[in-house]
Amino acid sequence: MDTLNHLDGAMPWFAGWGTLALINAGLAQGKNRSGLLWFALSLLLGPLATLIIVLLPKVRQTLF
Repeated sequence: MDTLNHLDGAMPWFAGWGTLALINAGLAQGKNRSGLLWFALSLLLGPLATLIIVLLPKVRQTLF
């Protein structure tokens, strides 16, 4: 079990990063953007993706 001991300190980071990715997906959907795409981008970019989503304007929906 000593092989897993080096991951003990990283577990809160994984949980926080995943939670942030879910929050970013919700933010993106609120701006009529792809939640799945922004979830994936958030896993890579983390807090930077949050900043980008917040600064991007809301996409207008088409009538048809």
